[in-house]
Amino acid sequence: MQQIFNFLIQNKNNILFLLLLALSLFLTIQTHSFHKSRFISSANAVTGGVYSWANDIQTYLHLDEYNERLLEENRELRNILTNLSDTTAVESYLDSTSFNGDYFFRAATVVNNNYSKFDNYLTIDKGESNSIVPEYGVVTSQGIIGIVDRVNTNFSRVISILNSRSKINAQLNKTNHFGSLIWDGKDPNIVQLIDVPRQAPVKKGDTIVTGGRSLIFPKGLPIGSIEDFNLDATGSYYTININLFNDMTNIGYVYVIENKNKEEIEALKEQNE
Repeated sequence: MQQIFNFLIQNKNNILFLLLLALSLFLTIQTHSFHKSRFISSANAVTGGVYSWANDIQTYLHLDEYNERLLEENRELRNILTNLSDTTAVESYLDSTSFNGDYFFRAATVVNNNYSKFDNYLTIDKGESNSIVPEYGVVTSQGIIGIVDRVNTNFSRVISILNSRSKINAQLNKTNHFGSLIWDGKDPNIVQLIDVPRQAPVKKGDTIVTGGRSLIFPKGLPIGSIEDFNLDATGSYYTININLFNDMTNIGYVYVIENKNKEEIEALKEQNE
């Protein structure tokens, strides 16, 4: 202990200088929006680089599993291509996805993924340089992941569906009864669909998909299957527990969705308002 005191006394001037320097930098960043924005951008870039390095190691350890997923996705795409000569198959495919050329997909890799907190985020290795902007949807071939909320040059932060701020339009696959997809913060494999009217024919095991009533996700993207359900206190609406198709604790590769008609639709809404 005495050696520590001696060290502090001998270097008191240097220590005082460093403390004052740190304080001055903190005050400069806090009081000037330009410096603050530059600091946040630089910090995000450094953090993204660290996440990317750590993810390289994790990806190597899970290569077999990722390859299996890619093979399964390629199998499904090959089945679709094989049946394209069948007009009925083409119409069914377009109707089930509702893409119709209005959405553009970009591939990305998850370099950081949180799922143990109440408000969870992911970081992906694509940003402004890849034409990624906030409010783009993020999915895998198995289901939805979340929505982009912050971007810098090379990385983007995604609000996970395992986040108290997440509220996504979703519906029963067999009908047009819809509600809001939220998370109660308990199980990373289970999310909740609320405000579904009691008239809906809810059955255990039925599939829940995106409702397409927003400008972020196309209609019909998979989310999960019904685990159980109950009516709220008023007896008017269901709260449905959904078992996610995605394993949110193990996300490797994703697709970022751009709605190519978003600006035009929003401009029309503003005119109507």
